[in-house]
Order: sequence, then structure tokens, then C-alpha cells
Amino acid sequence: MSENPDTKNQLTPEIITLHRYFIWADRMRVHFDEILKRAESKPVAVELPKTENGIDTFLYMSLWYGTFYVLIEGWQELKLTDPKIDSLLKSPNVELLRRYRNGVFHFQKEYYDKRFMELMSEGQDIANWIRNLRDEFSRWFIDIHRNMPKSQ
Repeated sequence: MSENPDTKNQLTPEIITLHRYFIWADRMRVHFDEILKRAESKPVAVELPKTENGIDTFLYMSLWYGTFYVLIEGWQELKLTDPKIDSLLKSPNVELLRRYRNGVFHFQKEYYDKRFMELMSEGQDIANWIRNLRDEFSRWFIDIHRNMPKSQ
């Protein structure tokens, strides 16, 4: 958690704000997973990126990944710690995800900008890594709510 021991396991306004970013990112993940489920029931077309499913897949994946990086950024800025989260954040995927976020939220002239392609080509097991990290953030937020002192 925070470097200040007095705020350990406390639900501060900053953590509540960070949770909002988790919720926003996770909502994009839910939409992305719904698109993936629909796509699984259809044959894969060579022109997938040009199809509605392909466009929606890239859209929701990109919004999820981009907003998820904001969660990581907030975690780091607040100097929070958790052994499992911190271990996952040591991955070189973090820098690739930062660049991907920049590609999503800053205009790029090329449709498949290198920031998008690098995450996919250089990322280390990116799909599993980001889902594992998401699960650890979820666990952490649940734990901090559970550990809140009960008001009398």
C-alpha cells in the first residue's frame, strides 16, 4: 500500500479515485470479452480487421488496454505496493502498454502504428499478463474494502 504506515489498509479518497479507473478499464474488458464471444461463433475471415467484429475487437481491446494503463500509472503515482501486483508490474509489458495507451489516446497517422504493433509482437504473453494483473488489482480492491474498520 502507501509508503505512509498510517494509511496502510485504509480506503483513502485517492484509492477510491483509483478504483474508478479500475471500473472504467474493467468495463471495456467486459465489452471486449462480449465481442470475442460473438466472434468465436463465426468463421474467421481473412479480412477480419475490416469486418464489424474486427473493428469492435480492436476498439474495445484498445480502450481496455489504454484505460488499464491509467490504473497502473495511478498505482505507481500513489506509491502503492502489493507483492503480486508489483511482481507483474516488473514486466517489460508495462512500458509497451504505456506506449500502446499513447497510440490509443493520441492521434497517429498510421492505422497500425508501431505502438500497437510492438505490444503484440514484443509483449510477453500480453493477453494472459494483462488478465492476471487485472485479477490481482480486483483482489487488492476487494481486500482493502474487506479490511476497512467496521464503523460502530
